Amino acid sequence: MITAFHCILFVDDPARSSQFYRDVLALEPSLEVPGMTEFPLTTTTRLGLMPRSGAQRLLGAEHANGDGIRGETYLYVDDPALYAGRALKAGGKLVSKLAARNWGDEAVYVTDPDGHLLVFARCLNLGLEGS
Repeated sequence: MITAFHCILFVDDPARSSQFYRDVLALEPSLEVPGMTEFPLTTTTRLGLMPRSGAQRLLGAEHANGDGIRGETYLYVDDPALYAGRALKAGGKLVSKLAARNWGDEAVYVTDPDGHLLVFARCLNLGLEGS
């Protein structure tokens, strides 16, 4: 069961992108820290902006350069390993194994057959799932 959805775009100029989405969405970010800006779209849906440099540190330059992956679909699920296994069985490729991440989630990164990045995550901080 999917419990929340985050769409995260990798951006070259975080300040410019943050201002653009403030203007377009007529919203203020719910989170704005070095490395991530998030706009609440619904109670369980967020648009995130991550500096490309941060994405490159997380995924490696070969996956997050301008010609590579430009964003990710970040899905909170009850069993990340189950979903990743389904993705791999269906033809996806593993990018980063299931692991506890420093932002409080356990997440696994895979690509679909077209190279789009999918992240299956579970919040490890009780009470913060989907935030």
